[in-house]
Amino acid sequence: MNIRVLDEHDARLYQELRLSALKINPEAFGSTYEREVKFSLETVVERMKPTSDKVVLGAFDVSDSLVGIVAFVRESGLKTAHKGNVFGMYVAPEMRGQGLGRSLMIELIRKARDCDGIEQINLAVMSENDFAKKLYKSLGFKVYGVENNALKYNGKYFDEDFMVLKV
Repeated sequence: MNIRVLDEHDARLYQELRLSALKINPEAFGSTYEREVKFSLETVVERMKPTSDKVVLGAFDVSDSLVGIVAFVRESGLKTAHKGNVFGMYVAPEMRGQGLGRSLMIELIRKARDCDGIEQINLAVMSENDFAKKLYKSLGFKVYGVENNALKYNGKYFDEDFMVLKV
């Protein structure tokens, strides 16, 4: 397994996996397939282009297929720049249960710690996603709140747990 920072050359692979994620687990993301399928490749490149405050990581299998993604984005406000957020964590179904999510998150935490002044990493996870919550807790994240009815999809509400890791 190879985990690395994605760049503009990976945009098409990233877009394909992201759209697959939105189809397979639509309840787990704030965005939708219908919205993102309309994004041009240039829009995808801009969204994923690495900066000093943003990184998208990708995990590639032995055949060099992109099978996992996760993003870290630092807050931009003067009073919130000590925080960063995890977005878009996804592992392809056929790769789940093999430690890939853990490897992605360990690398994300390492990258976040390299950002000068980062003190905490925040994320939101569906309250019902026990597998993901167990992973995050094993890495030191703690639940600090719950938003009831955080997302609504096809007439069904989903709660989100907010988690934080002090770094």
